[in-house]
Amino acid sequence: MSQRVRLGISLSLGLMGLLLGPAFAQDKELVIGMQCDRTGATQIVGTTLCPAYHDYVALVNSKGGVEGYKIKVIEIDNEYKVPPAMEAHERFKMEGAVIDSVYGTPQIAALNKKLEEDKILGTSPGFGTAAAADGKKYPYTFPIAASYWSQGAAAVKFAKDKLGGSLKGKKIAYLYYDNPAGKEPIAVLEDLAASEGFELRTFAVPAPGVEMAAQALDITGRFKPDFVITHLFGRSPSVSIKELKGKGFPLSKVVALVWGSAEADINAAGGFGTAEGYSCMQFAGVGHEYPVITQINAMYKAQGKEPPKEQANSVIYNRGVFQAAIHLEAIRNAIKAKGGGKPTGEEVKSGMEQIKDFTLDGLVPPLNITPEDHEGGGWVQIWTVKGGKFEKATEWFQAYRDVVKKHITATN
Repeated sequence: MSQRVRLGISLSLGLMGLLLGPAFAQDKELVIGMQCDRTGATQIVGTTLCPAYHDYVALVNSKGGVEGYKIKVIEIDNEYKVPPAMEAHERFKMEGAVIDSVYGTPQIAALNKKLEEDKILGTSPGFGTAAAADGKKYPYTFPIAASYWSQGAAAVKFAKDKLGGSLKGKKIAYLYYDNPAGKEPIAVLEDLAASEGFELRTFAVPAPGVEMAAQALDITGRFKPDFVITHLFGRSPSVSIKELKGKGFPLSKVVALVWGSAEADINAAGGFGTAEGYSCMQFAGVGHEYPVITQINAMYKAQGKEPPKEQANSVIYNRGVFQAAIHLEAIRNAIKAKGGGKPTGEEVKSGMEQIKDFTLDGLVPPLNITPEDHEGGGWVQIWTVKGGKFEKATEWFQAYRDVVKKHITATN
């Protein structure tokens, strides 16, 4: 296996925690394969999300595991590239993994068919093929959070509310990373432009997304929109903040989809004072005021350690915790359905489809995953930079579900 393979055998912290917790029989172990990007184009996410995932698994293992089963996590850095992602999946399959926690839109697109063939579910929270919300068409792919179609629809709803309740005659710019993920929401945005009566213009940012002065000038100097929706990731969100503000565009008229929305993005743009008014979309809560985060910190304290430094980027850290938690909930459902027996990948897939009113003590909206709906309803919140911090601007909401469902149906 190449040097990009990282084996996260639950992580050293988790192993230490297990010394304080129960012993597990060898056959009472279940494997999860986790793909990360710790060294690639979106490492700003992977270096926070993946430690958070390990932290939650360590917490559960320290308390007896899932229905008595220890969870072993094998982590591989896919560098946000497709070949390592395919290689990672094969390694996970060889190790008997019951879940492949996929990372990246190109990666999940390449793996959709393999997941089905191998009967191992894969998740793509907040990214990936929006059509995978349809569990009948994509039986082993689970978005488990708002897809790019749902995010695009929610962004239009937010813009409409901010502009007084009508978009008729307005102009909206869509500034996006020029790859399949960036292009995904365009079809829904075009539909909504027609039905809501606004003019949509799109502005593509070539990879790696660190140069967009020309696009910002085109938006602010020529198009002069009433609102800007951005869909950027990696290092590019911070660049968009600096460029739009530098050209005089008010950040109070900008909303970013979910990968342009973390503390790390704000800090890289010059800090919260610089980004005042900038709004961000979330599929998990922001900050540290959640019981599960308190429990993780208590675990660290019991080991004589400070809380993990990655929590400073709470947006991404909390998503990693959520991702681990919903994976373990699917495993729990599968074990219970089997009367305590060790579940197969196929049975864990069924367990994921039995997720009901899952909130993780308020960290996420009430998620209901069914055989038909692998997205969980497409819920989001908007948080706005205000007074030097993120402030919640909306409660959980969905938008234009009829339009999103039309696109889901049209792909089948």
